[in-house]
Amino acid sequence: MEILRKYAHLLIHYCLEVKPGDKVFISTTLLAEPLLREVYAAAYAAGAALVECDMAFRERERLFFENATDEALSTPSPFSTMAMKTFDCYLAIRAPFNLRDGNSASTERRQLRNEAGATAQKTYFERTATRALRRNLCQYPTDAAAQEAGMSLSEYERFVFGACKLYTKDPAAAWLQVRADQQQATDHLNQCSLIRYVADSTDLTFSTKGRIWINSDGQTNMPSGEIYTSPVEDSVNGTVHFSFPGLHNGREVEGVTLWVKDGLIERWEARRGKDYLDYIFTIPGTRRFGEAAIGTNYDITRITKNILFDEKIGGSVHLAIGQSYLQTGGKNESPVHWDMITDMTAGGAIYADGEIIYENGKFK
Repeated sequence: MEILRKYAHLLIHYCLEVKPGDKVFISTTLLAEPLLREVYAAAYAAGAALVECDMAFRERERLFFENATDEALSTPSPFSTMAMKTFDCYLAIRAPFNLRDGNSASTERRQLRNEAGATAQKTYFERTATRALRRNLCQYPTDAAAQEAGMSLSEYERFVFGACKLYTKDPAAAWLQVRADQQQATDHLNQCSLIRYVADSTDLTFSTKGRIWINSDGQTNMPSGEIYTSPVEDSVNGTVHFSFPGLHNGREVEGVTLWVKDGLIERWEARRGKDYLDYIFTIPGTRRFGEAAIGTNYDITRITKNILFDEKIGGSVHLAIGQSYLQTGGKNESPVHWDMITDMTAGGAIYADGEIIYENGKFK
């Protein structure tokens, strides 16, 4: 299929920049085999020395959590630990069978598993920060993801491939143009130190002094289209309301409002899913923000309940609770990094050092 060949070429040559001698690790599910075959061939054709694949099968997560002993839950994967430490490239292809597969797992069992993976996750964040590990997260269209988005599979395929610019003659050139288009705003933000987000039920300020805003151009996420940083941890103050619903580990929340003082989330409410928020905020590091970002992909025009796409929506901003990005200078550590999104197109504004630089979903 020609579109998948273009997709694989973009992932291997533009996103991961696979070079001769590289070791490439790919995680996905059996449903993504058509794309995986193209990626596998393209990686070896680019000179990769090794390509290893982890392919999840139907209900793997449910079967694990229902049957694993506490010892199994607490045992780290030696392969994942080794892969994050020694591989050069990591490609995660999302291709879900069922987005609610692990919902029955208790919070205690999930916590044991999170703790088991802490070392691999720490290595992952450290090595991706410097691109010692070049990683990319992308999507292969499946029925489960299409249904979550409220689309037919064929409609969802067009949505995913369009957002990745695969219908253009040269997708890599199209993403290089995104990089160029976003650079002026990125440069300006990097000259400022105090940021304020204002929108419906939102008035939040934070410092970015000593931090770096990054122009996200499709290399680490495909698709991309955002500019992001990590706020100074104890500088965040005010209220933020997230107008879009969010998913985390198959659990959905809606209508989230957070009240923040000196960087600490002191209070939270949600129209739906507050019990899950109550649990999340017991996990170390989750009551501080690890990311603040501005979505700039105006080819993504609707919510699909998939954060890979939703956080990039042109005319939105998002903040992530939990783990910071080390490449931005962030210092917060957590096993959680959960992006929450709000619309800025109906009167939203961003101020930088007191100057309005963004209004109604667009940079001025």
